Amino acid sequence: MKILAASDLHGDSKQVKKLAQQAEKENVDLVILCGDLTGWIETKDIIKPFIDHKKKVLLIPGNHEDMMVGNLLAKQYNATNLHGYSCIHEGIGIFGAGGSSDLPHFPGFVTETNLKKTLAKAHKDLKGIEKKIMITHMHPAGSLSEFSGFPGSKAIAQAVKEFKPTILLHGHIHEGAGLESTMGKTKVINVGKKGVILLI
Repeated sequence: MKILAASDLHGDSKQVKKLAQQAEKENVDLVILCGDLTGWIETKDIIKPFIDHKKKVLLIPGNHEDMMVGNLLAKQYNATNLHGYSCIHEGIGIFGAGGSSDLPHFPGFVTETNLKKTLAKAHKDLKGIEKKIMITHMHPAGSLSEFSGFPGSKAIAQAVKEFKPTILLHGHIHEGAGLESTMGKTKVINVGKKGVILLI
């Protein structure tokens, strides 16, 4: 399965159009958006270009949008909000939790306790699935993105240890876009605004 994953678009419809064209050119099976889709520039045409190219879109909210906005975006564009939920695509389980626990004054603030509960809820229907992708907005504690000075989430790090996803996709730390590392056997990727193409 081929995936285009991106994060922290912040309403940049020009970048979205570039990513949608790349998704078409690369013939990806899925587009995964790891939060902070709105804000700063505009809120128009953030998901629609992918849908226009007939791509299936999975998303989670970031710290710039609350859970209601994530649901509205998903409903408006026939995408899937995986905050607290999972799906299985071509035998691969995908589950997620949006928001962040490090910026309490933002609309997408969630506590570490809630992040832990949401990831456990999202994962519960994937028992027995060998290959899994976990999507979060925030980075896990112990990941390379902590170079930014923003500590990662212990709840996300614990979920990686417990649920053993093949890949964890996240964003949040803009300066860390493109960073890849491993935690146990899990590949951790900060997908960033320019996005990454991956095969699983």
